[in-house]
Amino acid sequence: MFTEVATKGNMSKKLLAMLLLIPAMTLGVAACSSDDSSSDTSGTTDTATEVPADQNIVQVASESSDLTTLVDALVAADLVSTLEGTGPFTVFAPTNEAFAALPAGELDRLLQPANKEELATILKNHVVSGEVRSSDLSDGQKVETLAGETVTVSINGDTVKIGDATVSQADVAASNGVVHIVDTVILPAG
Repeated sequence: MFTEVATKGNMSKKLLAMLLLIPAMTLGVAACSSDDSSSDTSGTTDTATEVPADQNIVQVASESSDLTTLVDALVAADLVSTLEGTGPFTVFAPTNEAFAALPAGELDRLLQPANKEELATILKNHVVSGEVRSSDLSDGQKVETLAGETVTVSINGDTVKIGDATVSQADVAASNGVVHIVDTVILPAG
């Protein structure tokens, strides 16, 4: 699934859909973890959270207080309609804290209209064509993003990393794909 090559139009739509799925994952995780004393909080790779089938990636992200910066970035990069599309998409969704960890002033710079294309490329680097669940990932796997970059999956016990980003919540479902919430913005190489 990760090796599919999409056209530019489809890539944009897939990226947007993936980025929108991230908030749904966050919302699903919060809803499922409230009072369930039997839930396993030690790992991130085998937890699946279902959201209503009528919520796409963007809608799910928009409802998550942990993904507001991602939603703002999607709007600034004109990627909302893409991630509201049919998909399926897999989105590695950076949290607000992940965006806050960028160098001082960088996020504000990226959100300026003059930097829309650069921001879109960064966001597309968090989206993969197709629905890829945590069970589909393997250690050392190379994943091609909609930005055309290749990131490496690393699995060590319950810790799953996509490039330098650690997955904090996996398999948040949306009507058009799946979101994996990550703790770091995955920047393009170079």
